[in-house]
Amino acid sequence: MAVWALGLNHTTAPLDLRGRFAFAVDQIAPTLHGLRESHARHPEAAILSTCNRTEIYCASDRPEVDHTLDWLAASGGVSPGLLRSHTYLLQDGQAARHAFRVASGLDSMVLGEAQILGQMKDAVRAAEDAGALGTTLNQLFQRSFAVAKEVRSATEIGAHSISMAAAAVRLAGQLFEDLGEIRVLFVGAGEMIELAATHFAARNPRAIAIANRTLERGEKLATRFGGEVMRLADLPDRLHEFDAVVSCTASTLPLIGLGAVERALKKRRHRPMFMVDLAVPRDIEPEVKALEDVYLYTVDDLAAVVQTAQASRQAAVAQAEAIIDAGVQSFMHWLGQRGTVPLIQQLNAQTDAWRAAEIARARRLLARGEDVDAVLEALSRGLTQKMLHGALAELNAADPAHREQTAQAISRLFLRSQNKNGL
Repeated sequence: MAVWALGLNHTTAPLDLRGRFAFAVDQIAPTLHGLRESHARHPEAAILSTCNRTEIYCASDRPEVDHTLDWLAASGGVSPGLLRSHTYLLQDGQAARHAFRVASGLDSMVLGEAQILGQMKDAVRAAEDAGALGTTLNQLFQRSFAVAKEVRSATEIGAHSISMAAAAVRLAGQLFEDLGEIRVLFVGAGEMIELAATHFAARNPRAIAIANRTLERGEKLATRFGGEVMRLADLPDRLHEFDAVVSCTASTLPLIGLGAVERALKKRRHRPMFMVDLAVPRDIEPEVKALEDVYLYTVDDLAAVVQTAQASRQAAVAQAEAIIDAGVQSFMHWLGQRGTVPLIQQLNAQTDAWRAAEIARARRLLARGEDVDAVLEALSRGLTQKMLHGALAELNAADPAHREQTAQAISRLFLRSQNKNGL
């Protein structure tokens, strides 16, 4: 059985290229169906898509790595050559190691962050619901979760991590003298926005507003933080009211355009605006960054902020890598055993057939009144002859160049007790 992973993330691909391969939740099932149908062998498949990465995990009796890359390139409208230059292609043990490192937070922009584990579990559930998850990938991911749990309980990998949301608050604090005096708008109502709102709310801003496509979900979040809710359609007319804007939605097109920000700045008499775009694809047009009174940060811009306390985490990283090494070895051992299952089944079926034939023969002899000891002797001789026939035939038929190798293999298989005793 072959396992492979194809991915691009914040270290291998720029934000706009990653945006071409970001899959919303409602896109996962049809995308998995299209991916599997495009492969001749219809492999097991799962897609992990976050703001920092898109990864495809597959398993089949034979690897089809190049075909998977060609399919992904076509889905994003880029050439396979361009995509290959920004992706990583991993197989078997390396694919397992990568999955374990991702689940444990070792491959994240924020070292040790825990959010990725929940996102990976969501990806597995989506694959399972789509009927794309089989025994091999299920085993890979369940082992990933177990390794991640051990890493978190046995190391301090997350003790010094700084979340994207905390980094946004830190940057805002560098621009505004007192965060208690600013008005903050959050666009979206997902997990990332909830986390960001929690961090900003801890600084007691003057006002908080939630703009979301679904008012009901926006109201729940706004109530939690004592804020107001607004419709996305009202955003352009009210943008000027806010000093800080944090956006993270699943929209495939920007929600905040250059023109809307320019009009907002004019109404604000060019008082500065702090903007954070955590979405992939972007929620805020990139041209906004060029405006003189706007401080716009994307997920990639936050990388330098979150990579702090690196030295104090190195010991935890080394411990985590050791746990992952053990997990990879265990998974590869299981995967190797999976490859011998058909042979084991065939051997069991063959020996059962031999046993049934010899028992039937013995019963016939006993029914005719034959001596019991003689029947048992014949039964045991018949079984041993059947089991040895193939090995002896191979030994006699082997050419001189391979006879010694054949003899050693037969010796290991049939003379194990003698070998253990040094005979």
